[in-house]
Amino acid sequence: MSQDTVITVVQETLKAIIFASAPPLLMGLVIGLIVSIFQTITSINEQTLAFIAKILAIFISLVIFGAFMLTTLQDLFLNLYSDFSKFIQ
Repeated sequence: MSQDTVITVVQETLKAIIFASAPPLLMGLVIGLIVSIFQTITSINEQTLAFIAKILAIFISLVIFGAFMLTTLQDLFLNLYSDFSKFIQ
């Protein structure tokens, strides 16, 4: 396996990981910021409020974007599996 092939495989893998993990992470970030701003405005210092809101946001994003995430990872696996003969040379 050449160095260019390894770099290409690593780039495709990292891209798929970023695309698959971005929706829940971004939803958690946005909801966390919104809850933090709300807590600052209202002077509520309850830690579980932010935690529960983030957990619900991540769960909802997994339900909404789950098919996209699975398709992304499945495409990566199928591309790697179909090119497997090139990797063992």
